[in-house]
Amino acid sequence: MTQIVIAVAAKISEYLVVPIGRQLGYLFCYRSHADELRNKVQKLGKARDDVEITVDEATRRGDQIRPIVQDWLNRVDQITGEAEKLMKDGNRSCFHGWCSNLKSRYQFGREACKKMKVIVDIHEARNFPDGVSYNYVPPPTVTFSEYESYESRASTLNLIMDALKDDETMMIGVWGMGGVGKTTLIKQVSEQAKQENLFTTQLGLELNEKTIPARADKLMLRLKNEKILIVLDDIWKEINLEEVGIPSKDDQKDCKIMLASRDAYLLRKDMGAQECFQIQHLQEEEAWQLFKKTTGDSVEGDELKPTAREVVKECMGLPVAIVTIAKALKDESIAVWKNALDELRSSEPTNIRGVQEKVYACLEWSYHHLKGDEVKSLFLLCGSLSYGDISMYELLRYAMGLDMFDRINSLEQARNKLVTLVTTLKASSLLIEGEDHRDYFGGVSRLLFMDADDNKCVRMHDVVQDFARNIASRDPHRFVIRVDVPLECWSEIDESKCISLYCKAVHELPPRLVCPKLQFLLLRSNNLSLNVPNTFFEGMNQLKVLDLYVGMTFTTLPSTLHSLENLQTLCLDRCMLGDITVIGKLKKLQVLSMVGSNIQQLPKEMMQLSNLRLLDLNNCWQLKVIPRNILSSLSRLECLFLKSSFSQWAAEEVSDEESNISCLSELNHLGYLTTIEIEIADVKLVPKDDKFFENLTSYAIFIGNLLLRNGIANLLKKAVELELRALKEVFCGPIPRSFPT
Repeated sequence: MTQIVIAVAAKISEYLVVPIGRQLGYLFCYRSHADELRNKVQKLGKARDDVEITVDEATRRGDQIRPIVQDWLNRVDQITGEAEKLMKDGNRSCFHGWCSNLKSRYQFGREACKKMKVIVDIHEARNFPDGVSYNYVPPPTVTFSEYESYESRASTLNLIMDALKDDETMMIGVWGMGGVGKTTLIKQVSEQAKQENLFTTQLGLELNEKTIPARADKLMLRLKNEKILIVLDDIWKEINLEEVGIPSKDDQKDCKIMLASRDAYLLRKDMGAQECFQIQHLQEEEAWQLFKKTTGDSVEGDELKPTAREVVKECMGLPVAIVTIAKALKDESIAVWKNALDELRSSEPTNIRGVQEKVYACLEWSYHHLKGDEVKSLFLLCGSLSYGDISMYELLRYAMGLDMFDRINSLEQARNKLVTLVTTLKASSLLIEGEDHRDYFGGVSRLLFMDADDNKCVRMHDVVQDFARNIASRDPHRFVIRVDVPLECWSEIDESKCISLYCKAVHELPPRLVCPKLQFLLLRSNNLSLNVPNTFFEGMNQLKVLDLYVGMTFTTLPSTLHSLENLQTLCLDRCMLGDITVIGKLKKLQVLSMVGSNIQQLPKEMMQLSNLRLLDLNNCWQLKVIPRNILSSLSRLECLFLKSSFSQWAAEEVSDEESNISCLSELNHLGYLTTIEIEIADVKLVPKDDKFFENLTSYAIFIGNLLLRNGIANLLKKAVELELRALKEVFCGPIPRSFPT
């Protein structure tokens, strides 16, 4: 009996006394906590100094610092800053005066203990078993001897030569994606400059000084008296030229500097290049000539030539891919050639010798040098989408649903972030401009990307997209692209986070797709008979983005859709829709798009979508009824698109009993609404209290039988495009001051 009592008492102590003692310790031992925190911060700082010494030594040797080391240093800086701020705040609130704030002492003690635990964890993670750095061997590139000058490059070469001869241009940049031929071109430029005797060919300078500053001073002194061309190839970060002895001041006109990089921003902004030239891919016939030169004339045979031509097309004019694949296939049988073509088309060229080591190696360095997880995630997302143009609007909807951007409070902020990241990917040669056909994405609103400097769509070079898919298919990303997967090939459980399904010939999907980690599902089909089983979504509780695109028919949306509690983006564009009431259960939904669908009436259940930010119903020609109070219930709505869609708004004086159709005054309840695209059958339907106009920053409003009056003055002040239909009366007398001129 005594043992039982002792055991019970021990448990009581464990569950009550110890926690209480810990809480009291926060209050009464705050000074010792402060001292201990200070000591741990100092100890961690010394550890950081030791690591940084090793890092500096490795950098001077030309080694690459391992990402895990840089991440550790970043974590040290972050926790050190947080701890120092906590101690500074604690000095003000806890250690002054006789009647210190007990609450402040308690909070300080608790936070200090949390910080100390993090510091201990970081300190223990200091051990780097593989060292802090590694020796970087640049990926192989096409050598000068095997790469001829082509017509598409001749104009660029001539422009660079003109810049070298320009007395006002001191620094020139050459940029383009990995393997596109930057090194080859600058060698050609150097050779031509040598032939034209533009610069001193050789310095004949020996640098015997022991220290870098001493050698830099000697080199600087000599270069200031020479007319010389300095070429720095494949630079990845900003270089202080003066520190290594290269004169870079504006008054050093005789010393020209030519830089080559994959990053246009680095050249223009960080290094200050006055002229930058992009190296584009080879044209189709040039690519074929390079390929044929590498393989030999055997590819001209009747049996092999059609396949060889298709292989070259898959290389998309990228020289490193052309040469690598040509060497791998040289003297191989027609069966090997056809297998290579199949692998290239399926984005899985794993059995083509050299692709992984040479082609993908060029691109992998560009990917790993992207700064931040946001831009890397966007790159992988673009890679998981279909080949060809990718709509910026499409990317915005997906990014919002995936919570891809940190510290974003509005669609406008998300849009700006997206434009910034896309610009970064373009500057890194990992994205290129799309065709931007105005009607290419028929029905999709372009209002969010109306600025002239913003591209409405982007695209990836096919080789880059194959590389992106290769990266994305690995852990921890697990992005998967599947085309026409038969039922028997589906696994029972899939750990992927992103799946893109392209169903062209498949008529049936499995009863359920158990994907406990899935966050993104894109299902595209031109098959009108494709059936989505009612139980299909049962195993996708973490799903955030669902895009069921083009031509699918849903008499009733699958009932298991309501189990997607985390869904934030739902796209049902161009689908044949019947009963969609289940959408009302998706309480976290932020983006809902039904562009071009046959929806006839919105369900009242949509009133529950209080987190919805974007509602796109453009080109829903059959939409006749939006029940009253649905729009006013969408309190977080920022974007509303109803072009070529619902336009029969109820008049303000019509009561709820007379009509259940929404009226325009409901928009006055939407305090976050900034972007709108709507049609109004008659100007008389515009409410006198049209305060929602005041917050609009981007809009397209089509009003029939328009009679201009003072009530739309705010609208006219901000109008970008104004279309007036069937005018009978406008105004008499001078143009109103409110009308834009």
